[in-house]
Amino acid sequence: SGDVFPVEISLSHYKVGRESYVTAFIIDITVRKRQYEEIERVSREVRELNIALEQKVKDRTIVLHETLSQLEVSKDELAKALEKEKEVSDLKSRFVSTVSHEFRTPLSTILTSASLIKSYVNDEMKRQRHVHRIEESVTHMNAMLEDLLSLGKLEEGLIEVRRDIFDIAEFLGNLTQEMAETTKRKNPILYSFEGIKDVNTDKRLVKNILINLISNAVKFSQEGKPISIVAKANQELITISVTDAGIGISEEDQKHLFTRFFRGQNAANIKGTGLGLHIVTKYLELLDGSISLSSKLDEGTSFTITIQNAPVV
Repeated sequence: SGDVFPVEISLSHYKVGRESYVTAFIIDITVRKRQYEEIERVSREVRELNIALEQKVKDRTIVLHETLSQLEVSKDELAKALEKEKEVSDLKSRFVSTVSHEFRTPLSTILTSASLIKSYVNDEMKRQRHVHRIEESVTHMNAMLEDLLSLGKLEEGLIEVRRDIFDIAEFLGNLTQEMAETTKRKNPILYSFEGIKDVNTDKRLVKNILINLISNAVKFSQEGKPISIVAKANQELITISVTDAGIGISEEDQKHLFTRFFRGQNAANIKGTGLGLHIVTKYLELLDGSISLSSKLDEGTSFTITIQNAPVV
């Protein structure tokens, strides 16, 4: 018929006498070959399906890992949010408790003194004493409000650093004298300085920091105990230490000293909001500075601030 088809040939050799012969068995393997081709096609398709399936498994695994990672992130974010919410709630409670307590006392003093002034019409000495008490209470309330306003501005990022070149030795000398006059306490303030005088930093923020530290040193020291201010400056750093011989700070309280509204156990009966040192750390962050302390109970405390002396551009 002229058709072309695959065959398989088997040969068989034999002899008849001296003659050699070959018998050939020719088998049409068209059906078998088609079956082999079908098997190969199916095998190929199975391999391709396996590859596709493996890729899908890999893709699904990647998606699953990504989903799990996102869930972990969401879980961490939720935990942080809950922790933050708890922290905010605790801060609100501490804020209300601290401020209400700190405002109640001076307000009661003002009310009582104002009432007594009316009674001392002919006793000028007693009238002046109560006027002085009112002035002190108002000053204390004003200081608390200033702390709260400063904290709000700091946390909202409203305070900008304005560096300027100034004579730090003269600046510290004037500030020391000013603090000695305004504290109204008989605590001698000793001051020393060494190094270069012209520095480049924000004078206003440095003043706020030092007023806080010196005021604390006076507040937590007995009358007559000296306050020491030691400063030095070079081309890179400004270092200022404020040291007192006051009530000191316990090791346990030192761990929490710079957190908002924290008051040391031995300072519970001394006026204050517990915001001052926290605000100091925020000012120092703006100035690329740091603060450290050394303290022992009943022996005194030393705070040391280090501020970057910015290069003159």
